[in-house]
Amino acid sequence: MTHTQKRIIANNIVMVLSTTSALIGMGFLFWILSVLIINGVDALSFSIFTNEGAPPGYENSGLKHALIGQFMIVGVATIVGVPFGILAGTYLSEYGQKSKLAETIRDVSDIMMSAPSIVIGAFVYSIVVAPMGHFSGWAGSVALTIIMLPIILRTTDDMLQLVPSTLREAAFALGAPKYKVIMQVVYRGAKVGVLTGILLGIARVAGETAPLLFTSFNDNFLNTDMGEPMASLTVTMYNYATSPYEDWQKLGWAAAFILSMFILSLNIIGRLLIMKRKEK
Repeated sequence: MTHTQKRIIANNIVMVLSTTSALIGMGFLFWILSVLIINGVDALSFSIFTNEGAPPGYENSGLKHALIGQFMIVGVATIVGVPFGILAGTYLSEYGQKSKLAETIRDVSDIMMSAPSIVIGAFVYSIVVAPMGHFSGWAGSVALTIIMLPIILRTTDDMLQLVPSTLREAAFALGAPKYKVIMQVVYRGAKVGVLTGILLGIARVAGETAPLLFTSFNDNFLNTDMGEPMASLTVTMYNYATSPYEDWQKLGWAAAFILSMFILSLNIIGRLLIMKRKEK
């Protein structure tokens, strides 16, 4: 057997193994999604969006309190995390560039992105919840902001660096100050990539449960006071799914379906934006 024939055989073996592994992974993914869709759609009803939580056995039970709490906690985290992440990414790309401080920030953000969310939840518990003496929606938003920030920071940094330097030089040659070059040239050239990073950051924190268990905890009733314990869809889903009551378990499936479809939609939008950028 020649060397070329051995390489062809090795290549075919690796291709078969890789394809088989991919198909197995996709099979498990579709299995999980099918079970989620079947159970979630079966438990879904309009009353879920209009009724608050109720004790087991009551028909008028829903997820209104959890949906509103999730929206508020994630919304505050987004309002704080997005501008800070974009500004920090702008500093790294346009001002810090290859400086030691910029490289240190990049390394720290990479470490933060890989840190377990439960560790961040415990950290926020020690610096926010413990001093306050009680759980709160604000603490939950702080934890989600810390998780979201490095994702948006690194995405913004990478996307801004992809903007050709010739565009910056052309704007400088016309007499434009640096802040106008960044606002009107660099941001416009990287807006699709930055928006994709924002959507992926929101999708990441929207599905977090562990940090909210340490921070916002939960509430079985509607509460819009961010200074008090607040319900969230993820924690409510966890509590209902692990309960021994059948009606609560159905609500847990409905919560899982709603949350999964929301996160899936954000990821699809992000992928479409990436494809749109590549086409350009």
